Amino acid sequence: MSEIKEHAERIIRTLREQGYQAYLVGGCVRDLLLGREPADYDVATDATPDEVMRIFPETYAVGAQFGVVLVPGSAPSSGVPTSELNHNASSKAGGVEVATFRSDLGYSDGRHPDQVRFSKSPREDVERRDFTINGLLLDPMTNEVLDFVGGQDDLQARVIRTIGQPELRFAEDKLRMLRAVRFAARFGYAIASETFAAIRKLAPGVHQVSRERERDELTKMLTEGHAREALRLLDETGLLRAVLPEISAMKGVQQPPQFHPEGDVFVHTLLLLQNLPHPCPPALAWGALLHDVGKPATFRFAPDRIRFDGHVAVGVKMAEEICRRLRFSNHDTEQILALVENHMRFAHVPQMKESTFKKFVRLPRFEEHLELHRLDCLGSHGDLTSYQFTRQRIASIPPESIRPVPLVSGDDLIAAGYEPGPRFKEILSVVEDAQLEGRLPSKESAMQYVRQKFPRSAGESCPS
Repeated sequence: MSEIKEHAERIIRTLREQGYQAYLVGGCVRDLLLGREPADYDVATDATPDEVMRIFPETYAVGAQFGVVLVPGSAPSSGVPTSELNHNASSKAGGVEVATFRSDLGYSDGRHPDQVRFSKSPREDVERRDFTINGLLLDPMTNEVLDFVGGQDDLQARVIRTIGQPELRFAEDKLRMLRAVRFAARFGYAIASETFAAIRKLAPGVHQVSRERERDELTKMLTEGHAREALRLLDETGLLRAVLPEISAMKGVQQPPQFHPEGDVFVHTLLLLQNLPHPCPPALAWGALLHDVGKPATFRFAPDRIRFDGHVAVGVKMAEEICRRLRFSNHDTEQILALVENHMRFAHVPQMKESTFKKFVRLPRFEEHLELHRLDCLGSHGDLTSYQFTRQRIASIPPESIRPVPLVSGDDLIAAGYEPGPRFKEILSVVEDAQLEGRLPSKESAMQYVRQKFPRSAGESCPS
C-alpha cells in the first residue's frame, strides 16, 4: 500500500474515532475501481473545517471557505503558520485534502459557488459534484462503495456523464466542459449524448473561467498521453473553436503532398500529438501543437506547389499571442516560441557550417527541439535523415568544443586599444565562429586574427 493511501486511511480512522463520517471520494475511488494507482487521495467527511483542523493541528487551509483543508503527510518545517499557507505553498504531494460534505448554492460567476452550506449527508455532497464516475465514495475499511449517482454503471459502460442535468452542472463551472473532454480522452470513454449536447451548446461561454484554468486543463490533455483524442473531442464539441481558434483554423488547409502525404495542417498536427512521448514536457507538447500555427495565414498556391512563405515568423507571433492569452510564464513562453521558431532549421543541418551547427545545438533544452523535429517527420513524410544526421553529428563532437571558453573578451579588446561600442559584438561573434570552427587554437592567434580582420581606426589608441 502506498504511503499516501495509508495516510488517507489514517485520517478516515481518526475522524471516525471522533464520531464523524469519513470516506475516500472522487478520482481516487474511480482509479482504484479501475485498477489504477491514484495520483492523490481525497477524503469527504461531515466534520467541519474547524473540526478537522482541531483534530489535525498541522493543517493547511487550502479552501476552508469551500470546506476544504489539507492534512500533510508530515508536519511542515518552514515555521510558517498554517493559516498563512496556500494550496501552492503547501503542495498536495504527500498530503490529503479533506472536504466537508456540502451543497453549493448558486454560481453567478460560472466558476465558484455563491454560498456553501455544510451538510451531514454524503448523498447531498455527491450530488453537487461533476461526473458520475467522480461521484463515488469508498469505505476503505470494508471496501464498500457508496454510489448514489450510477457511477459504477458508467465505469462499466465507459461513459462520461454529468451528475444531474448537464446544462446545470456546466453552468456552475464552465471548466467542467474541458474536464469532460480530458476524462473521455484519458480513459477512452464516450461522452454521454445529453452531456455532449450541453457542451456544444455552452462551449462559447467557456471563458467565464480564468485563462489560467483553461491553460492548465489543456496542458493536462496534451501531456497525459491521449492528446490526439483530446484535440479531436475539443473540435467535435466546439470547444476548440472557443479556446484555440487558431488551431481550429488549420482544418482544411491543404499542404504540398510531396512533403505532407498525410493531409491538411490539422491532420498533420493530430499525428504529431499522437506520437508525443509520455510523460511529455509541457513546452514540447505546446510546441508540437503550435509549430505550424502560422500556416493558415500564409497559405498560397505558387506555380510549383503549395507554399507557406514566412509561416515560421507569423507562427511565432501567433504563438506568442496564445501564450500571453493563456497566461503562460515568461519561462514557458520563451521555450514554446523557440520551438516554433527553430523547427524548420533541421532541413539545413547537413549544410550548416561548424560554428552555425554548434550554436544551433546550444539552444536551451535542445533535446526538445530534436524531439519536435522527429515528431514533425513522423507526422508527414517519415524521413528521419536529418534527425539521424543531427544526432550523429552531435555525438561526434566533444562537448567542450560545443561550448568552449571564449578566447577573447571585451576587456581583451579594450586592452588592445579598441574603443568600446557596437562593433564589439560583431568582433566577438566573428572570433567565436572562427573558434568553433577550429581555426583559432589560442588567445594569441585569436587576437592576431582580430587585428588583421578589424584594424583599429585612426581615433583608437594604441595599448600602453
